[in-house]
Parts: sequence; structure tokens; C-alpha cells
Amino acid sequence: MRIVFMGTPDLAATILKRLADAHEVVGVVTRPDAVRGRGNKAIPSPVKEVALSLGIPVYERTSFRDRESVEQLELLNPDVVCVAACGIILPKDVLDIPRFGCLNVHTSLLPRWRGAAPIERSILEEDAMTGVCIMRMEEGLDTGDYCRRVEVPIEQKNVAELSDELARVGADQLVEAIAEVVNGTAVWTSQGSDGITYAEKIKKGELSLDPSDTARRAVAKVRASNAAHPARIEIADRTLAVERASVVEDEQGASLCADLEAGQARFAAKRLFLKANDGAFELLNVRPDGKKSMDARSFAGGIQGIKNMQLTWGRA
Repeated sequence: MRIVFMGTPDLAATILKRLADAHEVVGVVTRPDAVRGRGNKAIPSPVKEVALSLGIPVYERTSFRDRESVEQLELLNPDVVCVAACGIILPKDVLDIPRFGCLNVHTSLLPRWRGAAPIERSILEEDAMTGVCIMRMEEGLDTGDYCRRVEVPIEQKNVAELSDELARVGADQLVEAIAEVVNGTAVWTSQGSDGITYAEKIKKGELSLDPSDTARRAVAKVRASNAAHPARIEIADRTLAVERASVVEDEQGASLCADLEAGQARFAAKRLFLKANDGAFELLNVRPDGKKSMDARSFAGGIQGIKNMQLTWGRA
């Protein structure tokens, strides 16, 4: 099978590796290199890096609005176009190119969480389950029928852990779906009109923590965060990103922060507690601005006199 793959982040790169083991991937479409860092270096997408390592031609695109891009795809003569977290809307003239259609690996249990950030939204809303759907693409936003739908428990996974798991599940499901589509045995299910929700992109600062949050909400923000959208706070006149946190549920922790009010914090028993609106949560790993990641105990140990300080915390 001649496959064209479209995707950008690590999740898509994992799927590309599995796809290339099973089929001939004749081209990869990904977002252009991102300019990042102090040196304004051009950083290739994870999908581009994998494609180049496998000797697959790479086409950098932000859209298919121009005829040249469409014609270039036509010349690749794909049997199937496979898409995973690409970030590009495919117009009808692109959807019509492959003889077996365009398949999307969507990381939610459609029709819940159509759109750009299904993994983050499922964590923020404390869903018990998420999953993967292999969807037949059409002009609507994630509205197509699906032929495979597999559930994955969210539990206490963060966005990176959940993305890795969904990528592995999605890669296997995609390979199996391609075989069924080609031999005509795929069974398609309509999404229907009930239970539709949309996963909007995470906005700048949306995951910053606030004393008005519940403790569970604060921890959910941390689990949904990443380097691009960190869960930030200010504490002891220092700003930092919270990388791991947990709701205080043990007897010792509850006792140590029982008298705290929302917006107050305490370092005790080598643990760093923050009081939220309805309870407390504990910082486990942090990344202070301009420094490397560290455990919360090491961060607190760098604050002179922290054991005797009246600590406050707030939104960065």
C-alpha cells in the first residue's frame, strides 16, 4: 500500500514508525520547522525527524489552499492518506485523492472531544476514560464515521504519559483499520448527534494555577500541562512551572496543612504544601524560571529560612 502520512508531534511520530513497518510510506506532510530558543534555531517536528531517518520524503505545509500543494500530493498517488495530529485542514480536493480515502487517528472517544486538544481536555474535565478512534475524514471537523474505537483509562496519567499510550494504541489500530478498509471488511459507525463536545486549543496562561482552584482542579491542570503550556505559580517571590503534584489525602499531610487558608503554603516534613480553595495539594516536581527541573524538596531547600516563613502562593 502506498501511504502518505500527515502529522507533527511526538504522538504522530510514534504512529509513523509503526506505519512504516507495515506499509510503503511514500511521503510525509508536517508543519514547518519551529523557530525556538535564544539562538532562534529552526527545530524540525518529531515527525520530520522520523521521516528523514527512514528516508521518506518530507513536505512542509501549513495548508493545502494552493493548487501546487494539491498537485504534489496527487503525484505521490497514495492509496490511503493517514493523519494524526497534523494541524492542517484538508479540503475536499485533498480528501478525494486517495482511492481508499483519508483516515484520521483521533485521540478521544468521538463524538466527545472533537478538535485540537482532546487529550488535555479529557484530563482537565477529569474523564475516567479516553481512547482512540480511527475515523474516515470528511470536510467537517472530526465528524466522520469511525471503524475502530478503543477505550483507554486515564487514571492519574499526565498528558505525556497518556499521549504515549494513545499513540501506541492508535498506531496498532490504524494498521488494522487500513487492512479492513482495503479488503472491504471495515464496519463504519456514525458518531450521531449526542454527547458532542469540542476540545479547543489550550490558551496561553490557561493552565496557570490559582488559589481559587479546587485542589483536584489544580492537580488536573498540572497533569494537562507541558512545556508549551505550563502550570505556573508564584511562591516566595519565585515563579516556576509545576511539573508534578498530588492532592493531599494522607493523614500526615492533612494534619500539616489543616490550618492553612487558600493562597497559603507550608514546607513541613520535607514536603511542600499549597492550600487551594477546598483543600491542599502537594508539589512534587517543579521547574523554576531559568533553571532545570527539580523535586519540590530541593526547590524549597534553596529558600533561606523557609521553615520559619509565612509562605503565600498565587498565580504567576
